[in-house]
Amino acid sequence: MRAIDFLVAQHRTRSPQLPGANLPWLAQLRGRALERFAAEGWPTTRRDDWRHTSLAFLEQLELGAGSATAAATDVAAALAALRAGAEGEHWLVFVDGRLAPALSALGSLPAGVRIASLADAFAHEAEAVEAAFGRAEDGDTPAALNAAFAADGAFVRLARGVALDAPLHLVFIGHADGHRHLRNLVVAEAGAEATIVEHYPATAGQEEAMLTTAVTRILAGADARVTHLKLQQEAAQAIHLATIEAEQARGAAFASHSLSFGARLARNDIRTRFDGEGCETLFNGLYHADGRRHVDHHTRIDHVRPRGTSREYYRGLLDGNARGVFAGRIVVAEDAQKSDALQRCDNLLLSKLAEADARPELEIYADDVKCAHGATVGQLDEDSLFYLRTRGLDEVHARQLLTYAFAAEALQRIAHAPLRRLGRAALLARLPGADRLEELL
Repeated sequence: MRAIDFLVAQHRTRSPQLPGANLPWLAQLRGRALERFAAEGWPTTRRDDWRHTSLAFLEQLELGAGSATAAATDVAAALAALRAGAEGEHWLVFVDGRLAPALSALGSLPAGVRIASLADAFAHEAEAVEAAFGRAEDGDTPAALNAAFAADGAFVRLARGVALDAPLHLVFIGHADGHRHLRNLVVAEAGAEATIVEHYPATAGQEEAMLTTAVTRILAGADARVTHLKLQQEAAQAIHLATIEAEQARGAAFASHSLSFGARLARNDIRTRFDGEGCETLFNGLYHADGRRHVDHHTRIDHVRPRGTSREYYRGLLDGNARGVFAGRIVVAEDAQKSDALQRCDNLLLSKLAEADARPELEIYADDVKCAHGATVGQLDEDSLFYLRTRGLDEVHARQLLTYAFAAEALQRIAHAPLRRLGRAALLARLPGADRLEELL
């Protein structure tokens, strides 16, 4: 059976049992999303946004029902490692796509902060969920598949002027083979502040193919400040198709940090829209791929209103036969005068067979703007290697240090020190000679 036919059949069986199945608006949205996915199928390389990333192999992928559950010892070990040094922070843990209350730990929350599972929000505040959920027509067909199946995830609502005192960690542990579909909704009212970590770790024994679709929607009210860090470390056979989309009101600031270090194929579509004057955004990404892995970031920043500022920096480390793709578009509308936008993508090839595709784009319809973009693809600088060798390092360790230094520039843009350390540990776990690097740093 084709994967699309299998998923359609699964939806017909499971939809009556999905959380929120009794909500007419949600049932209709899920139905339209499934019809769209069935009609359009997986995106193909004939589409410009997907010309470097083929999903054709998904038609041959056998997706189980995902009925197995993660071993308690594996999950406990993964969580213990994550929580080390993160006392006082807030944790929602999901196992195989569903909230695990016994593993979650929310500390004392300020008045006006609501943090719950999406399934719980369907039951208790359906109107708020409906306003933030999005449409069946949004995004590409993996996002439509997500809308059809999404049964859980996080629902976060911050009242006017409220600041979440510590980072909120959303941890999604997958152990069963099959497919899972997660949707996170973050609503920050005017003047609210929050830092949210979306983490997909690998656990012991996760060896079979698993398809993950994830959609995170962030609605930032006037002068709100939201920082979102995504760390993706899934196992070697995983397929990860994700969307992060934000809407920013006047003066809102949004920072997106995307660290992609796992999965056979990982695709992140990251978008924001300036719906008011004076918005600010930072898109910052770091990816490492080896073997035959494929990682793809597609971004879009819409400067719709005047005096918006955007900064976009992505860095890639590519080894073996891996391929990294970056396609970023900044659109400055006719009315978005005084916009200030900068976009860069830099890739470091660590083998002769690795490949990087970088395509930064500016689409400008206003005349009073300051915009620039650029991209580089290269190898380690021989002069720098020679300099380090004259200071006593052998060639292997000199290469390791320069590789880390190239990637560390992306980590330095993470303002929150504990999260920066989390990213650093994840990066070092990917690089050879990590023990020696720790001694040199």
